[in-house]
Amino acid sequence: MKSNLRLIIGNKNYSSWSLRPWLLLHHFSIPFIEQQINLAAPDFKQQIEHLSPTGKVPVLLTDDLVIWDSLAICEWINENCLDGQAWPNRSNLRAIGRSISAEIHSGFPMIRKLMPLNCRARIAIPDMPSALASEIVRVEEIWQQALDASGGPWLLGSFSIADCMFAPAILRLKTYGIEIEEPLASFCRHLRHCEAMKIWLAEAYQEVEVIESVEQLYSDKR
Repeated sequence: MKSNLRLIIGNKNYSSWSLRPWLLLHHFSIPFIEQQINLAAPDFKQQIEHLSPTGKVPVLLTDDLVIWDSLAICEWINENCLDGQAWPNRSNLRAIGRSISAEIHSGFPMIRKLMPLNCRARIAIPDMPSALASEIVRVEEIWQQALDASGGPWLLGSFSIADCMFAPAILRLKTYGIEIEEPLASFCRHLRHCEAMKIWLAEAYQEVEVIESVEQLYSDKR
């Protein structure tokens, strides 16, 4: 088990990328120091530039290494802190897990643009664009494929990096009132109600910082 891990994250209410490695660390009770930087702070760039080579969160600092990008951080944690526990033993499930994690990591631009993470809010999207609806359908297809292959209750049977990668999508569905059917709704509830997620949400609700561009996205249409 590695010691002296420091995870730099953004606001819990808004930072979907920060949630992913944070959730993995918390779920497996891996000790780490959390350092939060307000994404809306005027000096955010000055605060992060000496910590992250990309100038973005999250970033994981170890005794001798800097790891950036949420998926890369999760993979490092799996290799160095969990002896591979964050992926299932079955090779076919690992292949599915890595495929769907890479897909959510690099794709779904409409979800990112039109459904930004905002844990505190409850917003109805007026006149949903067809491109956004198609991406939501694709997320549902991914979840169904994984659950059919694994049997649940997590995407790959046991808790994995894949669940961390899709955790922001589950919170987005809740924020924007997107209804999905069983058994996918059961999976979403299972993740939202896990102990680590409850901690994240409780702390997100207590934050007072505001990112105006996110809060005002649909304000003129409410």
